[in-house]
Amino acid sequence: MTLSWMRRHYVARVSIFLIMIASIMGMVACGGIEYDLTIASTAGGMVTTPGEGTFTYSWGTEVVLVATPADGYRFVEWTGDLDTTVAIGNINAATTAITMFGDYSVTANFGKYYTAMVAAGGYHTVGIKADGTVVAVGRNSYRQCNVGGWTDITQVAAGGGHTVGIKSDGRAAAVGYNDYGQCDVSGWTGITQVTAGGLHTVGLKSDGTVVAVGDNSDGQCNVGNWTGITQVAAGGSHTVGVKSDGRAAAVGDNSYGQCDVSGWTGITQVAAGMTHTVGLGDNDKVIAVGDNSDGQCNVGGWTGIAQIATGGWYHTAGLKSDGTVVVVGQYYWEQCDVSGWRGITKVAAGDLHTVGLKSDGTVVAVGDNSYGKCNAGGWTDITQVAASYGHTVGVRSDGTVVAVGDNSYGQCNVSGWTGITQIAAGDLHTVGLKSDGTVVAVGDNSYGQCNVGDWTDIAGVSAGWHHTVGLKSEGTVVAGGDN
Repeated sequence: MTLSWMRRHYVARVSIFLIMIASIMGMVACGGIEYDLTIASTAGGMVTTPGEGTFTYSWGTEVVLVATPADGYRFVEWTGDLDTTVAIGNINAATTAITMFGDYSVTANFGKYYTAMVAAGGYHTVGIKADGTVVAVGRNSYRQCNVGGWTDITQVAAGGGHTVGIKSDGRAAAVGYNDYGQCDVSGWTGITQVTAGGLHTVGLKSDGTVVAVGDNSDGQCNVGNWTGITQVAAGGSHTVGVKSDGRAAAVGDNSYGQCDVSGWTGITQVAAGMTHTVGLGDNDKVIAVGDNSDGQCNVGGWTGIAQIATGGWYHTAGLKSDGTVVVVGQYYWEQCDVSGWRGITKVAAGDLHTVGLKSDGTVVAVGDNSYGKCNAGGWTDITQVAASYGHTVGVRSDGTVVAVGDNSYGQCNVSGWTGITQIAAGDLHTVGLKSDGTVVAVGDNSYGQCNVGDWTDIAGVSAGWHHTVGLKSEGTVVAGGDN
């Protein structure tokens, strides 16, 4: 049957009407649909907004999520059975949002926060990152830098040719030179501190006992009967410990008397050099025993000391509570002659000279002055200093730079630099970080250590003898030079 044109027109109008009604009803129905959002968290924190549990929201609602870590923890990421490309915003941000297009469950994941630290060995450097992983650079002839797979590390120590780490569960890991068994720590548990000597490794346990492995030719590992220990230090061939009652114990090579600590009392901290031992007392005074051929044990007159450190064979340093520094030891170039310094805010040490920045922006320097590298007495308005073997560099508050010393490779040609926020001094080159995140460099470029012109978004710079390193703002690292 053929419909008249009027009837066909009527049917079309009715069809359009019904379609419109269906569309309106569909939109109304969508507005009435509700979905469940289930929120949870792992150990180490909680979801504070909107909370945890199951919540009901209308279709299309944007829900803000806020994850708050507990002390000692950090937020890692959001996971769950949701479409990460549509439903949720940034899964790596502690504060994000989720749009309700269905029933979802989401979990805030937290991880332990690890305190960053570094340790320096004979020819390598080790660092702990905030996520508990470890990085290492330097000589790797004994595989002492093979720490790329380490995780959950809370402390590291570096010896002559080996690296040791403590995991958060108190177990230990070690890589590197192991001819004397100094890396045989896989069975250790309950460890709270590690220290690495020349060829031995020492661990302090949570119960105050001590374990040690490695070269024991001088008895430096004979710590099995120690109890009540609060800190340990390992020297070249000796081991020192602080007891909870403030007394000290030592075993190992005593050819220079470096283990003669039995009479020490009130000790809060110890440090061990190659052949000498230093102790900090609860009266902020310092005592030392052992090799004193370069005066490295002449600390009897020190007072008000907050921290002590030993520098290998030849010197001892102390940081005073008032911010001044005292140093004793090898004095051939008078690089330790800092006793008269006051108001020091920063120090820099070259090979044979020492530079200090004072609170009034002036600079003092002592030591070998063969290239005039200590001639910084006229500098003013300085905010940072750096020192290398033959030259000294300073940044002024206006971002300009000054330099004195050896300029045989142009490493002191910094007079035209502006907008500088940080400097670093290599052996024969100088590096500057600008306020816009770019980097400039002058001096010896025989290894490409000055090829930093295309670096951007840099937050920090450092210079070695023949290489330059830059830290980018997102945490990655760039480097150029001798490899």
